[in-house]
Amino acid sequence: MKSKHGVDPWLEHYGCMVDLYGRAGRLDDAINFIKTMPVEPHEGVWGALLNASRIHNNVELGKYAMDKLMVIESENDAAHVLLSNIYAESKDWKGVSRTRGMMTAKGVKKVPGWSAIEADGKVHEFYVGGKSHPRYKEIEMMLAEMNRRLRLEGYAANTREVLFDIEEEEKEGAISLHSEKLALAFGLIVLPEGVEIRIVKNLRVCRDCHDYTKMISKVFNREIVMRDRNRFHHFKDGACSWVEIRIVKNLRVSGDCHDFTKMISKVLNREIVMRDRNRFHHFKDG
Repeated sequence: MKSKHGVDPWLEHYGCMVDLYGRAGRLDDAINFIKTMPVEPHEGVWGALLNASRIHNNVELGKYAMDKLMVIESENDAAHVLLSNIYAESKDWKGVSRTRGMMTAKGVKKVPGWSAIEADGKVHEFYVGGKSHPRYKEIEMMLAEMNRRLRLEGYAANTREVLFDIEEEEKEGAISLHSEKLALAFGLIVLPEGVEIRIVKNLRVCRDCHDYTKMISKVFNREIVMRDRNRFHHFKDGACSWVEIRIVKNLRVSGDCHDFTKMISKVLNREIVMRDRNRFHHFKDG
């Protein structure tokens, strides 16, 4: 960045590099990059490595990243949940129990998951397992129909992230009422065909709900945009692609940030639209 583009890297840039190495499966390169950083690794770096450990189910690397992260940010609830997911996918229930014990001892509580959808000029919020919505009976019936049609297409629930050592049927029940599924069912009920379903979620969408939504987009022939804690997901015809990144800024974008965003659009192959105080900027392919 410095030699070719004259841009001094910020702390966030190092976290992005670790994230890129991790998502590409180049875990050794990610570790070597961290070891050779000219600055002390921050929570974003260790969080990216922890997430890479979850993606590739590397328990030992996950424990290493978690230990480093806890020195900096000991009450990070998302990190504890990620480590629990890594243990759960490896069926290491003792590891799950230890992590939950750590959370209890520190007073760390998992943030309740919710999903929101707008319909008829109102925002409707759904929580995991929530049955308080006035149209819940209709939602329950729609969920049953969704599950029936998806099973005919070969859908099987992905229960690897369920954090309890219970029977498979119970695991399927545990994920069947995730908040995004409730919001999705409600959207199918109230939004006319051809209208895009838009859902906002406060946490990362789990793998099962991600796969489930992909299949719903195909079976029900609906476009679905879901914004979770990390990114936008655009579901269409049984596939998911990241939609363009849209940013609104109250001041003029600086020259450095403008050049940096151009580079990001090329390196990550993303379209980025930024509206600053003066104009719209459309970044694509650098």
